[in-house]
Amino acid sequence: MEKLTRRTFFKAAGATAAALTAKAHALTPDDARHGHGAAPAATGASAQAAYLYFRPDEARFVEAAVARLIPLDANGPGALEAGVPNYIDRQLGGAWGAGERLYRSGPWQPGLPGQGYQLPFTPAELFRNALRAINDDVQKRRNTTFDKLPGNEQDAYLESLQTGNQSLNGVPAHTFFESLLALTIEGFFADPIYGGNKDMASWKMIGFPGAYASFYHLVDQHGVLFTRAPMSMGEDNRRMIHIQPVAAQPKAVGPNPVVADKKKGGK
Repeated sequence: MEKLTRRTFFKAAGATAAALTAKAHALTPDDARHGHGAAPAATGASAQAAYLYFRPDEARFVEAAVARLIPLDANGPGALEAGVPNYIDRQLGGAWGAGERLYRSGPWQPGLPGQGYQLPFTPAELFRNALRAINDDVQKRRNTTFDKLPGNEQDAYLESLQTGNQSLNGVPAHTFFESLLALTIEGFFADPIYGGNKDMASWKMIGFPGAYASFYHLVDQHGVLFTRAPMSMGEDNRRMIHIQPVAAQPKAVGPNPVVADKKKGGK
């Protein structure tokens, strides 16, 4: 994969985000219990916050991968510093990750490019299946884990996911990459109440003012530079941001077909 500079990333991000917002989509009962009944997993070097959904090995991959997709540079923090792994974790551990509004009754036929997401997995299942396959693959090839690879090899591996169609426990590699990239972009630019964009780092970098309720008093002030600090939707009068609670898991989730096949004797 071509090394991503901040300039090339932002050039690609707009089109990618628009195309991928609704890509992935569920969570098995077992996964749900893991994510919300267990103690938060302490993870890697960043340890930015306790994770709700990610297992330690999954968190290490995601932290390393998002740091390659939006790296720290002279312009500001990267995805890791902005808390993007926490954003992704909260999305997967909540109702969206469990496929709350996702159609899940099939038939599961390969679709055309314009037909959107066609897999039976919820977002949480998609990530869990793919991350397990990636970890096994890197262990088999390099006898290590993704987060311990040199940066150029991490880039090369991510490129193989981006351009490949190999199955990651039923998830096409490029589909997983597109989902990871879309969530990384969302977590970097979304309001901090969702767990990412820590300290509104990306908003400060691009000059986005955030969620002011009204700009009425500025309507007639033409040509005046707006210099106020950005504001979050969850910010109180002491400028403290209240993170939105993770929505409860819906109960009516279907089985993970990959897990079900293994229980029946599949590989």
